[in-house]
Amino acid sequence: MIELIDTSIVNVAISDMSASLGATIEDVAWVITAYAIANVIIIPMTSFLGGLFGRRNYYVFSILLFTAASFFCGNSHTLVELVFFRFMQGIGGGALLSTSQSILFDTFTIKERPMAAAIFGLGVVIGPTIGPTLGGWIVDTFTWPWIFFVNIPIGITAAILSWTYVKEPKHERKVGRIDWEGIVLLIVGVASLQYVLERGEKEDWFDSRTIVMLAVTSIISLTLFIWRELTTEHPVVELHVLKSRTLAFCAFLTFIIGFGLFSSVFIIPVFAQRLLGYTAMQTGLLLLPGAIVTLFVLPFVGKIQERGMPPQIMIFTGFALTAVYTFMLSRISLDAGWWTFFGPLVIRGIGLPLCFIPITTLAVSGLHPRDIPQGIALNNMMRQLGGSFGIAIVNTYLASRMAMNRVGMISHVTQYSEATQQRLNGLVQTFVSKGSTLAVAKQQALAALDGMVTRQVMVKSYLDIFVFVTIFFLVCLPLILTIRKGKSVPTAEMTAAH
Repeated sequence: MIELIDTSIVNVAISDMSASLGATIEDVAWVITAYAIANVIIIPMTSFLGGLFGRRNYYVFSILLFTAASFFCGNSHTLVELVFFRFMQGIGGGALLSTSQSILFDTFTIKERPMAAAIFGLGVVIGPTIGPTLGGWIVDTFTWPWIFFVNIPIGITAAILSWTYVKEPKHERKVGRIDWEGIVLLIVGVASLQYVLERGEKEDWFDSRTIVMLAVTSIISLTLFIWRELTTEHPVVELHVLKSRTLAFCAFLTFIIGFGLFSSVFIIPVFAQRLLGYTAMQTGLLLLPGAIVTLFVLPFVGKIQERGMPPQIMIFTGFALTAVYTFMLSRISLDAGWWTFFGPLVIRGIGLPLCFIPITTLAVSGLHPRDIPQGIALNNMMRQLGGSFGIAIVNTYLASRMAMNRVGMISHVTQYSEATQQRLNGLVQTFVSKGSTLAVAKQQALAALDGMVTRQVMVKSYLDIFVFVTIFFLVCLPLILTIRKGKSVPTAEMTAAH
């Protein structure tokens, strides 16, 4: 949970960091970008690193690295220091989710896995949701370094308990020669891709030479990486696990969930704060009911899957509910209050567990125990990339829609429009009554009218985003019914593996 909280907790502290470090908002955004890049680099390598150093050793080391980096992030006095230690925090944090899931799937039997995944899913779903709330409260009550310091006691406790109770698996993948070429290609390819997705919209995409160069670098590096991993005897990422049609399809669905979840969760706080005037704390409280619903629904989903409910039906229902959630948000207006968001977010709170739990357990069904960590790592990487693609595409689509909607709206706001003239005259009279001269009042009225138009353009553009995400989920619904569960590993082989 603390790893996932740290993906979103920093967002609400950007302004305070900017003022404290004497850097621009755009420069401080590298604090977020560095963490995301480090996460995506390390996630696919977690299976390899666990086999190289021993899963427990690697897991505890990652917790300690995450904790130590949190301490140094909070004590950073320059932006360069903060970005560097934030990157190191991402290296440590990237290993936690996949390795934790591998430990769970190795510890529990196939029948017990849905409930274990449900309990574990509390952190996966609730972490990003409470991140902005917790961050807003910490920044308002203390100072921004404390968003990092809160990790320290939790991290130390987790390291001690993990060293005490986590055991090494007997069937862990053994590492022979280290595939340095594959590691370099993976780092260069994924880091370049993540940079393009994180910074592309801010740098005007392919009008930027840096973005073009990194996009080409990413394509070449990842192509060579895939060829390398499929042909070398000791790959750093076992891509052969994707021969499992179930895993490949579930990874695709996980990408879709990441796309829809991250983009919609990204848009709601922005909409609430920019247009409705919510504070960071109020925005966090807005998202809280959905997280509480998820808290109660997750164990129920684990239980019904244990009792034999077909995962395809559960995933289909989850996607359908998520589409309903985004469609309901596409109908809101500037008059929206807390209760307007309550219904859609509760529906999302029900739908997400129906997506996450079955997909997670279904993805590794049929994999040999030694391949489960790699399958989990690839599945988690797809969710992370889905989120990055989602936010990048949504930002670009939002900018495009705002330009188009403004052109369409301004065409109706002209000097020949009776409604426009009435509104201007009313505004002029208002400003005159407040003491402005007639000439000044006319200028103020025009500025106020432009502000109203801009506000309405932003509302319509944000609602267009929700429509876009709704269509995206609906298009995927028929594909879900084609999923087939992988054949379980024979019992004797599982017993021997344990």
